[in-house]
Amino acid sequence: MRTKELRQLNFRHLFYFWRVAKERHLTKAAQQLHVSQSAVSAQIRQLETTLGHDLFIRDGRNLVLTETGARVFGYAEGIFNLGAEMLESVRDGHDARELRIGAIATLSRNFQQNLLSPLIVERSVRLVLESASLDELLRRLQVHKLDLVLSNRAVAASGTLPLRCQRIARQSVCIVGPPCDDDFIFPDHLEGTSVLLPGSSSDIRRQFDLLMQQLGVTPVIMAEVDDMAMLRLLARASDGVAIVPEVVVQDELHAGTLHKYCELPDLFESFYAITARRQFQQPALQAIIVEHAAAVSDTD
Repeated sequence: MRTKELRQLNFRHLFYFWRVAKERHLTKAAQQLHVSQSAVSAQIRQLETTLGHDLFIRDGRNLVLTETGARVFGYAEGIFNLGAEMLESVRDGHDARELRIGAIATLSRNFQQNLLSPLIVERSVRLVLESASLDELLRRLQVHKLDLVLSNRAVAASGTLPLRCQRIARQSVCIVGPPCDDDFIFPDHLEGTSVLLPGSSSDIRRQFDLLMQQLGVTPVIMAEVDDMAMLRLLARASDGVAIVPEVVVQDELHAGTLHKYCELPDLFESFYAITARRQFQQPALQAIIVEHAAAVSDTD
C-alpha cells in the first residue's frame, strides 16, 4: 500500500472491527471495549468506506464476515497479535531467557520431565511451568502469556486461532501390572480381568474401547482416571492391570515394581507442542520442537 493510502487507514477502526469479528456480536464487543454500540458501528462503517467493501452481513443477532471481511480479519489478527507480542517482550523488563510453558493438567509428569530436563541441566533458560485445562492454556498462549503449550490433544489452527501444533513424541500404550510368573496372553487374559483405564475423554480410552469391541473382549473396569499421575499410583497399589503409555510408569518398570505384560497393537499416545504464530521464537523453544519433531518423523 502506498504511503498516502496507509495514512488513510485508521487503526482504531481496524481494532474495533477486529474485536467485533472475534465476538461475532456487536453488543458483546462494545461491552468489552467500554464504548456504546453506536460508536462501534460508526467505526466499522468508516472502515468499510475506507476499504470500499462491506465487512459483515447479519445472521439474526450475529454478524458474519463477508469474504472481504474474512481477508481483512486475517490481516488484523496478525497486526494485533504482533502488537501484543511486542508489548509483552518489552513490558516489565521481561527476561528474554525465560521460557514459559503450560501443560494440560492430565499430562504425564514423566513425559514433561524427560522433555524439559536438558534445559534445566544446561541452564540455558529459566523455566516457568503452569498446569491448567487446554482451553485456559490456549487463551494464555494467544495473548503471549505462555511461549509453549504441551498437550496430548492436537488443535487445529483457524482464523481466530492462529496457532501451530506439532507432534513431538509418540509413546506406545501398554498393559502393566504386578510382577508375576505366569505369561500374559493378549487378548485372552483381558476377558474378565480388573482393569484401570484412562478417563472417557482420553484418546487412549477411545482407542482401547474400539480395540476391545473389535476383539470381542470385555474386561472389568476397576477405575477410570483422567490424571496420569493418579493412574500411575493406582497401578502400583492395585492387583489388577492398567492401560497406560509406557512413559507414565517408566520408573516402576525400571525398579521392577510393575511389569509390562505387552504393548497394545496400534495404540499410541501422541504429544504435541502448541505455539502461537510469532515474529520471534525463543531459540531454546525452537530447539526443543525441531529436535523432537524430527525424531517422531524418523519413527513414522
